[in-house]
Amino acid sequence: MPDPQPTNWAAGRYQSVAERISVIAREVVAAAERLQPVRGTALADLACGTGSAALAAAEAGAEVTGVDFTPELIAIAAERPGADAVRWVVADASDTGLPDGAFATVVSNMGIIFVEPTSLVAEVGRLLAPGGVFAFSTWVRDEAGSPFFTPIVETLGQPPASGYSPDQWGDLDVVHSRLADRFHDVRFETGSHTWAFDSVESAVRFIADESPMHVDLLGRLDEATRDRLLDAFTAALSAATNAEGRVSFEAPYAVVTARKTG
Repeated sequence: MPDPQPTNWAAGRYQSVAERISVIAREVVAAAERLQPVRGTALADLACGTGSAALAAAEAGAEVTGVDFTPELIAIAAERPGADAVRWVVADASDTGLPDGAFATVVSNMGIIFVEPTSLVAEVGRLLAPGGVFAFSTWVRDEAGSPFFTPIVETLGQPPASGYSPDQWGDLDVVHSRLADRFHDVRFETGSHTWAFDSVESAVRFIADESPMHVDLLGRLDEATRDRLLDAFTAALSAATNAEGRVSFEAPYAVVTARKTG
């Protein structure tokens, strides 16, 4: 497998991914609201991508700041309907430059899970006012495998050992360990997201042309290896088709909420 390096989130078409998981963004905002109302309060959406959670929070009446370190994604977010209600900032989620204790709520939809966790948790703790709410979504590792990820390991091998990976946030014990020093009242609600495509061809096109994680990875491979990996994706997706040739499979996820201690 190629040496690990930060994903180029401007590769492909992230908004296509964001549209498919926007329902989870709304769940994150709703989960935060169950702990305390967001209307009229300051809320930050970290690693906001094209802004689905930020815009959902703005609709709920929050005073929203959306933060992402990829300028291309912020530019797309700023053109979406309702975007004028959000302050958009290009910055790293673990080093935003925003004021201490300025926010009642911090949210993220499948974003902060890609950020180095120790610095991320410290930054969220710094941004939140005492008693503030942290709410985010995370993918949960599917032991049965996923057509989006299993072919990568089968074709390229296990990734090199590193300090963190996104799906670690999908482990409740890891969540408690990472949040224990700064947060309490941790809640972990699981769900399942359906990925659906009209055909194997459209699903492979999503991987090859739209999903930034996959587009970025494929772009770092030689042609022969890239072709082998696309063949492996095609086989895995073919196994998830119904009689009409439509692709559909489930991806487990969790929405985590916690309250800042002090």
